[in-house]
Amino acid sequence: MQKPRAQENTGLQSQSRPPPQEQNYGATTGHVRQGPVVSVSRNGPTKRDYLIAAVLCYVNLINFMDWFIVPGILLDIQKYFELSDGDAGLLQTVFILCYMLAAPIFGYLGDRYNRKIILGAGIFFWSGVTLGSSFSSELYYWIFFLSRGLVGVGTASYSTIAPTIIADLFEEGKRTTMLSIFYIFIPVGSGLGYVLAASMADVTGDWHWAFRVTPCMGGLALVLLILLVPHRIPRRIAAHRALSISGTIRTTWCQDVLSLAKNWSFVWSSLGLTAMAFVTGALGMWVPLFLYRAQVVQGIVSPCLQESCASSNSLIFGGTTIGTGILGVITGAEAARRLRKISNKADPLICATSMFISALCLYIALMVAQTNIISTLIFIAFGELFLSVNWAVVTDILLYVVTPRRQSIAIALQILVSHLLGDAGSPYLIGIISNALQAKNAHSFQWSFRSMQYSFIVCAFVAVFGGGFFLLTSFYIEEDRKEAERL
Repeated sequence: MQKPRAQENTGLQSQSRPPPQEQNYGATTGHVRQGPVVSVSRNGPTKRDYLIAAVLCYVNLINFMDWFIVPGILLDIQKYFELSDGDAGLLQTVFILCYMLAAPIFGYLGDRYNRKIILGAGIFFWSGVTLGSSFSSELYYWIFFLSRGLVGVGTASYSTIAPTIIADLFEEGKRTTMLSIFYIFIPVGSGLGYVLAASMADVTGDWHWAFRVTPCMGGLALVLLILLVPHRIPRRIAAHRALSISGTIRTTWCQDVLSLAKNWSFVWSSLGLTAMAFVTGALGMWVPLFLYRAQVVQGIVSPCLQESCASSNSLIFGGTTIGTGILGVITGAEAARRLRKISNKADPLICATSMFISALCLYIALMVAQTNIISTLIFIAFGELFLSVNWAVVTDILLYVVTPRRQSIAIALQILVSHLLGDAGSPYLIGIISNALQAKNAHSFQWSFRSMQYSFIVCAFVAVFGGGFFLLTSFYIEEDRKEAERL
């Protein structure tokens, strides 16, 4: 019998044969002979593990910076391409549609093939397309739309795989902390996207330059990935035997999906995440423009009739997103760590509570927007804060109710559903509702504001539904976690 080659430690104990090498996933697995049962363990993560996590966090940062460049200079883009609210919302929808449709493909590949190669190819692709989109002309607006869709495809290759690598490198207690740090860079990157877009537009007087910074950062990320991340990143524990070297228990993509559909904790938490995505997508796209219209109605600022518009609202909203995101993710992770000692249902209950509070804050923000812009900003900040509480907690739920060999495809499916029913449509939906309300009333700055205000109320109700989905998750989470541990 062939002796197994030495495996790099993963930080988690294995009670059967070691996880297969990355290049053995897929069609070639049946040709590799089975090795004896061994145990892999170590005292804790190494410095190299933290270095890999740091590289992944950096890529997550620029990933979301690129994502929110468009909302940061939306008013300039609207004027340049002469887009209505509905058309402007469709711009972000194209990006997210392509992102979510590509996610299951990369999730399937990530469970079977070399993840470093997939990550590197994705970073190179979206960096190049983003740079190319900065040269779009107003005569060919469809090219700009197409480029944003292609950027979404490249982004999907990263978002589906990176969390599973962190899960492989760290044990459960440390894993929550590392995932929290990883997900802090979602709101931080989002906020910096607004700041970058607004700052470059102000400094250069041309919004196109906003799309020429993240590709350079992406190039640096690619170099770091090549130099610092090992070619093969060992899988966590022996549950990957379904894709094992014996090839006798391999499952198809359809079998994986059917299995996940029976996991009610995964289903309900994914629907809760979908409500989160709906709200954050709408807020991220339209809040700076909504604040501008509220300020015009209150007489705080004059209507923008120039080619380059003031970007103070993007800077303010970007800074708010960064601050509330960091505080929210840290608060959520710490609350989960403490409350798990009291209840095994702590995670979904934390998510449900934060969604209900966020819905209330957002509704109040909309109601006071016409009279007090400061109060509006405060309540929007609290709404974002409680939404951010859930980022790391929701992912941690997935990682312990889904067996490791299905985690990449589970994350991919969660991305598909949450974006398909969430932020893929919410920016466009808010835009077309706003268009419809404006069409039924005389054109004025007052109705330009009110149409957006009334459209946003949808988000508050969706957040309430999200809280309900997380409550349903709490009914099944204990049983599903035990089931995942048995597999």
